[in-house]
Formats: sequence, C-alpha cells, structure tokens
Amino acid sequence: MVLAAEPEFQQALNEIASTLGPLFDRKPEYRKALDVSQIPERVVQFRVVWEDDAGNMQVNRGYRVQFNSALGPYKGGLRFHPSVNLSILKFLGFEQIFKNALTGLMMGGGKGGADFDPKGKSDNEIRKFCFAFMQELSRHIGADTDVPAGDIGVGGREVAYMFGAYKRYRNEFTGVLTGKGMSFGGSNIRPEATGYGLVYYVGHMLAQLPQPTDYNGKRVLISGSGNVAQYAALKVIELGGTVLSLSDSKGALIAKDAKGFTVDDISNIANIKLERKYLVDYVQSGNVAERFEYHEGRRPWTLVDKVDIALPSATQNEVSKEEAEALINAGCRIVAEGSNMGSTQEAIDVFEANRAQAGPNGLWYAPGKAANCGGVAVSGLEMAQNSQRLQWTHEEVDEKLKGIMKNCYEICYNTGKEYAAQNQPEGTLPSLVMGANIAGFIKVADAMKAQGTWW
Repeated sequence: MVLAAEPEFQQALNEIASTLGPLFDRKPEYRKALDVSQIPERVVQFRVVWEDDAGNMQVNRGYRVQFNSALGPYKGGLRFHPSVNLSILKFLGFEQIFKNALTGLMMGGGKGGADFDPKGKSDNEIRKFCFAFMQELSRHIGADTDVPAGDIGVGGREVAYMFGAYKRYRNEFTGVLTGKGMSFGGSNIRPEATGYGLVYYVGHMLAQLPQPTDYNGKRVLISGSGNVAQYAALKVIELGGTVLSLSDSKGALIAKDAKGFTVDDISNIANIKLERKYLVDYVQSGNVAERFEYHEGRRPWTLVDKVDIALPSATQNEVSKEEAEALINAGCRIVAEGSNMGSTQEAIDVFEANRAQAGPNGLWYAPGKAANCGGVAVSGLEMAQNSQRLQWTHEEVDEKLKGIMKNCYEICYNTGKEYAAQNQPEGTLPSLVMGANIAGFIKVADAMKAQGTWW
C-alpha cells in the first residue's frame, strides 16, 4: 500500500515483491504478510525549531518511521540531509527490516532523520539542532523500544550530542543510540563495520565463483568517500586488491596508475571529508594530480575499461541501467552494494539477466540489505555490550562481524539456490537478491504470524 508521492518506497517495495514470487507459488499465504509488513507500525513526524549563530530562528522537519518490531526494538539510522522526506525514510526503514533479520540478531526495522543540512553549519549550530531534534524524538525511543544510529550527515559528533540530549531530557544513561564514542558505551569496529562487512561478504562470493579466487590483484571500483567507502577501500588494500576510484556528490576520482589508491590517500581523503570538503579539493591540495584524474559530475562505473569488482557505497540509485551494462562490458564479475538500494531496478534487472544467461561467467550481484548489513550488525553488538555494561576488544568484535557476514552470505546463497529457476545454464550462480529477500522476509513474517499480527 503505497501513497502516490512515494517513489523511493515504491521502488523498494517492488524490489522485494518482484523476488518473492517463488515463495508465494509454494506458500501463497505469505502474500498476506507482505500486505501487512509494507505498512509501518508507526510514523512520527515533528517540527524542529532551533537558533542559528546569528540569533535567527530556523525550522526543519523531523521524522522517525518505526516500521516493524517483530524481531526486536526498532533499529535503524538517522539521516540529516536536505533530501530527507517520508518516502526516502520509508524505503530505508522497509529495507532495514529485512537487513536486520539477515544479521541473525534480535532487531526490528526503522529509520529517521531530518531535512537539516549539516554542511556549512558551525559546531555550535549542529549541537543546537541535535538538542532540539532530540527534545521530541526522546519521547518515542528507548533501549528496549527504538535504538537509532547514524547515517548520512550523522556521525560520531552528532550521535554524541543526541546522546547527551537524551540523557538530559530523560535522566537516564542507557544504550538508546549506537555509534557512540568509546568513552561512553560505544563499540570497537563500529565506524569500520559497514565497509569491512561489505568486503568480508564479497570475499565469500569470490571463494564460491566457478573458479574460486580472492582479492589479490583484483581491480575494484568504489563509489562514495564517506565511512563505508573509506573502510571498504582500506580492507580491499589490506587483502591485496587495487582500489581504482572514489567519488562524492560533485564527481569521481580515478587512479591513473596500477597502484591505485594507497592507505595514505584514504587517510588524507578522510581528513578532507572531516572538513566538509570535496575530492576535487584533495586533487588541488597536494602533489597527487599526476596520479589521479578527476571527472566532474560523473560516477565511476563508466570511467574504467577493466574492472573485477564494483562496490557502490555512496547513496541510493547510483548505478543506472547504462552503467550496469558498462560494468558488464568492462568484465566485472561482482557488484555488491555498500549503499542502500544502490542500484536502480533497471540496473538490477541487467545484472540478474546476465547472471541467469551467462552461466558460470555471469556477473553476480549482492543487494545492500545483505552485503552492507555489517554496520547494523555491530550496532546490535553495541546494544548487547551496553546491556551487559562491558566492552569487547577490537579482535572480539571483528571475529563476531566476520561470523555474522559469513552466516548472512550462506543464508542468501542457500535460499537463492533453493528457490532458483529451473533450466538455467549449468554452473549458474544462485540469485543473492532473491535469496536475501526471501530469507529475510520469511524470518520476519513467521515472527509476525506467531505474534498474531497476520493470520
């Protein structure tokens, strides 16, 4: 049940529904679960009034979509960006339900945020906004009710301000937010988790190709230059791959030489991003222009002739049909999303058609709800640590993350294999998008039915 002006949510719903056909053919009663689960349990919308440094009143729209709590407290990030609206948050919240289910942890799905733009704002203005935002949101969240985290525009600073605001308004120190600082209840590996988890997931895909392999010598395209892209790039480099690209909202940066991006490059770009600057500023800031080519207004997917792996890690709908075709023509074997709904439906159709028709040589696509679930998985581990009033080591969390991504991959692979279409070419790899959607949906639907939410 989609309202007319909700194109992003409609796309997310269609992406799920289009892959559930084999399940509905075997168990038609599950159609009822889809009818129910596509409507949020609760949507909170509110005004946020705050004062800028000039003493002027400003007002923004705040939201929290509490989509599904069948498996646990609502769990999902807060996004501060001018593009935020109810359609985008419903799409993200709907995806979050099934992503959280695939982690194996007890978390429901939700999403929230505001149409506030932190770029160009002073630290004082961001603090004031976070306190004003939490003044209302604090009424609707809690450690056993709804546990938000960060997302685009909401990093460690913003989470810390909102945690402080919640503590002041509710007079309690509790694990109500994840992504907190290490000094007040945060978890090791949390900033790295989405990027690391993405690379771990793809590692299992590489090992299961008809000719098993690993990252060594692989040419990898990555979009974005935030946390997900940075830590995915660092892990790819650590495992022997070559990172050929990063990007941001203004353009793409492509490595000219075979060495690609180095650890120092990633570190310097991270510093640039902390200053709210762009990749073009990095090219202009030092002696790196001879090693990189900057493409204004472009994304990486059509800019490199030979590619092994593509990791969209910026935002939704960042791979189009034409770009999907370009990746196939460049020899790409794996596309795995670090971003949520990173590929348009037309791009997914191109990937899946190639997988089904090209047999063992087809491109293999992994959707964001599976490939990037490492971030929310470590958020779930942060919740567990907060409940126990302890903090696990870097090594303990990393091992748990590796185990979660392995289990997630195996669930997607085995479910995709179980529901695979007949008469495909020999050696055809199972659809991970169908496997992820069916596995996540069944887990949530069964819990909802047991609780009397549908019958």
